[in-house]
Amino acid sequence: MAGRPSPRLPGGEFARAFAVGAGRMLAEEWRASGPWRWMISGPRPEGFAIQPRDFRPADPEIGRAILTGVFVMEGATLAVGVRGDPWDRPCPSQAFARALHGFEWLPHLMAAGPEGAAEALRLVLEWRRLFGRWNSFAWSPEVMARRVHNLACFAPRLSARASEAETAQIAADLARQARDLLFPGSVKTAARRYAAAAVAGAALRGKAGRRLLGKALDRLSPALDAAVSPEGEHASRRADVSLELLFDLQTLDEALIQRGQAAPDAVQRAIDRLAGAVRFFTLADGTLATFHGGRRRTPAYVAAARAQDEAGDRPTPGELGGYQRLDARRVQIVLDAGPPPGGPWAADACAQPLGFELLVNGRRLFGGFGRDIADGATVEVDQAGFARRLAGWPARVLGERLADADFAVDVERHGAPDALWLDAAHHGWARRHGLLHQRRLYLDLRLGEVRGEDRLTPTARAQGPDGRHFVPYALRFPLAEGVHALVSQDRRSVLLRLDGESGGWVLRNDALDVALEPHPRSGRPGVQLVLRGQRRADSGARVRWKLAPAAG
Repeated sequence: MAGRPSPRLPGGEFARAFAVGAGRMLAEEWRASGPWRWMISGPRPEGFAIQPRDFRPADPEIGRAILTGVFVMEGATLAVGVRGDPWDRPCPSQAFARALHGFEWLPHLMAAGPEGAAEALRLVLEWRRLFGRWNSFAWSPEVMARRVHNLACFAPRLSARASEAETAQIAADLARQARDLLFPGSVKTAARRYAAAAVAGAALRGKAGRRLLGKALDRLSPALDAAVSPEGEHASRRADVSLELLFDLQTLDEALIQRGQAAPDAVQRAIDRLAGAVRFFTLADGTLATFHGGRRRTPAYVAAARAQDEAGDRPTPGELGGYQRLDARRVQIVLDAGPPPGGPWAADACAQPLGFELLVNGRRLFGGFGRDIADGATVEVDQAGFARRLAGWPARVLGERLADADFAVDVERHGAPDALWLDAAHHGWARRHGLLHQRRLYLDLRLGEVRGEDRLTPTARAQGPDGRHFVPYALRFPLAEGVHALVSQDRRSVLLRLDGESGGWVLRNDALDVALEPHPRSGRPGVQLVLRGQRRADSGARVRWKLAPAAG
């Protein structure tokens, strides 16, 4: 199977950034204008018809912390005091601000009981007072999609504590924001925007709800076809994005059932495909694979989505889209055998082709953590990457997306009664170094061992007058949190131990040099195991390695 290369930015980076930036500026000016605000203000809803169910698990402890005046979201904390106002002070990070204005705290606060519901109503009304008019950040499509979804799921319960006038205000605000989500925007956010608008339409009573629901469903079907491939792989190639969209569609499907409607075929297809993707990416520790900047999510969070999967007992396939998976009793491997996502999806993409995550005894041992090739479990040549990230003004407009990552990836899968193995190759080094990176991963099902071989093979383009100079390369294994490593005196083997386990695993290799080097993970200290070597520019190189349980 061959992975499809990512497309280049049409017209060059500056031309593309100019077109996108100009379009975005015009769209924001129109969305902030009086005529548009008038167009999305009616018809007024007649209250709430149903209460959609958000299948994401809520944590009442987070809600109780908010009651004490402490908001904890996205790894950051904001202390506002009891019944304090989080809206009139700086947020500790942009991710925190997105979660705050996306009302991500609302499910947790509602789970904290009547006192939490009362505080939630106060915060919603206070947000309305300060941000009820258009604001470039609070009304940005990604933030507003989350706020509309959360408000649609919990506004019916809030209205039980609100006055008639407050209920009418909340319903009108929900309808107005949901209609704004139907404004044409980025294909990257389209599926979640339209799904949130549809959930809001299902929740609202009367003509306003019916009209909003119909328009949202009409737009949602093509957006889902663009975002989710027939194999179930999301265009972002991120497992956590598949999971979040699955949650949104599960909520919509259940809301339509409450209204006595069947979900469109495109929604049902997407639910089935995304559920299969979440099954594929759920690893032995119950969390998700984290390729291309994905988040692991907790086992309970992942299990909440899988609980709605009627096909959850089916065997997990060995491949999905551009990914391959090898499973044994004690070892599990997921390999990225596709090119990075392109276009708007490249904003979070990682340049780590043939990188993999590996678990032993249900715990992570290796995995990638950053965005560059030096951060992944793959091979780097000459201390340089082959795919750069946009910088400067184009990056401010388009995001720090990958550019020039249009290489092909090939993979073949093999099986025998006692073994599974993959032969994969990527052409990312061809343009700069005239090299083909070939990787074989062999999983012995009987012994529970992994044997790897990485080759750098010259292509015809590698020949030239300077073919005799030496080029360094490095094979990297970023160690997961809680993994400790000890290099042997002969530097031919490394003992790896996980916290709380008496045994260990030994990685043997034939590299020229082995070292443990610092490798920060999300601002925290980390370590990576690095196998280094040198190759002549006109010849290839090979590194063989084997991971097996430590004897005794």
